[in-house]
Amino acid sequence: MIPIKSKEELEKLRGSGKILAKILKQLEATVRAGISTEEIDRLAERLVFEEHALPAFKGYRGFPASICTSINEEIVHGIPGRRRLNPGDILSIDLGVNYEGYFCDAAITVGVGDIDADTKRLIAVARQALYQGIEKARPNNRLYDISHAIQEHVEKDGFAVVRQFVGHGIGVDLHEEPEIPNFGLPHKGTLLKEGMVLAIEPMVNMGTWECEIEKNGWTAITKDRLFSAHFEHTVAITEDGPEILTG
Repeated sequence: MIPIKSKEELEKLRGSGKILAKILKQLEATVRAGISTEEIDRLAERLVFEEHALPAFKGYRGFPASICTSINEEIVHGIPGRRRLNPGDILSIDLGVNYEGYFCDAAITVGVGDIDADTKRLIAVARQALYQGIEKARPNNRLYDISHAIQEHVEKDGFAVVRQFVGHGIGVDLHEEPEIPNFGLPHKGTLLKEGMVLAIEPMVNMGTWECEIEKNGWTAITKDRLFSAHFEHTVAITEDGPEILTG
C-alpha cells in the first residue's frame, strides 16, 4: 500500500523540503577543486543541525555519513572521505533530512571547474530527465508513466538509466512504498493518487547501465567506469499536479 498523506502531513513535508533545498544549495556552492568530500559532509551535518533537523542518512542501515558523495564513475551511495575534488570531476551530492519526523530526499550533480562537453551533456540530460518524470506525477497517471518518461528522455540522447537502484515513496519514513524504477512501459503500474509523496531520482550513466558495488558495501560504480549523474526531488502529487517539495 502506498501511503496517502493528509494536508497536515504535507505541510510538515513542505517544511522539511524547504530546509533540505536551502542546505543543498549551500553545499553546491562549496564544490570546488581542492575540497574534500569529508569537509562537505561536516558542513552538511552542521547546517542540518542548525535548522533543528536531523540528517536522515547517518546511521541508516549503518551508513556512516550525513550525505552521499559520489564522484565521477560512482553512481550513488559514495561515502565522504579524505579524497579531494579535482578539476574535471563531477560530484553527486545526495541529502536526506528528517524534520520533526518527516523525511525529504534530494540530489544534485555538480561539475568541478571546467568539464568536457560530453560530461556537461550527461548532467543536463540527467537533470532534464528528472523533470520529465516529475511531469508525469499526476493523479490518474500510472507509476510507470514516470519511469518511462525518464527512460525515454535519457535513451534518446544516447545515455543509459541505472536499473539496480530506484526512486521510492517517502514521508514518515525515509523509504516507503512504492519503488520507482527509472525504466518501464507507460500506462503500467500503480494508479497515482492525490496525497502520494515520491522521491523521484534518475541515475544516468554515460555508458552501460550496469554497475558494481565497491568493497565498502555501499558505493555503486559504473561497470565500464564511465561517468554517472544523479538528480532527485521529493514530489507531492496534488490535484493541480506535481508539487516539488525540495525545490
